[in-house]
Amino acid sequence: MIKRMAKLLLTVTLISSLAAAPCSAAESAFQEAFSNAFYGGLLGGLAGTALLVFANKPADHVNYIYYGAAGGVLVGAAFGLAKSSKSLVSIENGNVKVAMPTIKPELQRTDAKGPVGLLVKADLLSASF
Repeated sequence: MIKRMAKLLLTVTLISSLAAAPCSAAESAFQEAFSNAFYGGLLGGLAGTALLVFANKPADHVNYIYYGAAGGVLVGAAFGLAKSSKSLVSIENGNVKVAMPTIKPELQRTDAKGPVGLLVKADLLSASF
C-alpha cells in the first residue's frame, strides 16, 4: 500500500514538473507530432490522476494514470501529424513533399429548406513561391 502511494506521488510529481517545460516553434512535421504527443501524454496523465478522485481505493487504480498518458500520447501524435500536413502534394522551395492531406469537414445546405449535407474537403496540391 505504501509503495503504491509512493509511486503515485512520484508519478504526480514527475508529471507536474514536466508540465512546466518550455516550448519552442516546430521546424518540421516530426517535431510538431512529437511535441503534441508529449503534451498529450502530460494532459492524459493529468486526466488519469484526476479520475483517481472518483475511485473508492485510489491506490488500487494507479493504472488510470498510465492509461490516460498512453491515450494522450496517441491522440497528441495523431493531432500533430494531421496539423502538420496540409495537402497531398506540396511544393516548397523546389522540393516536392507527399503527405496525408488534412481532411476538412463542412456542413452545407443546398437551398434554404433543403437537408444539410456533410461536405468533406482535402487539398490535393499546394505550392509556395
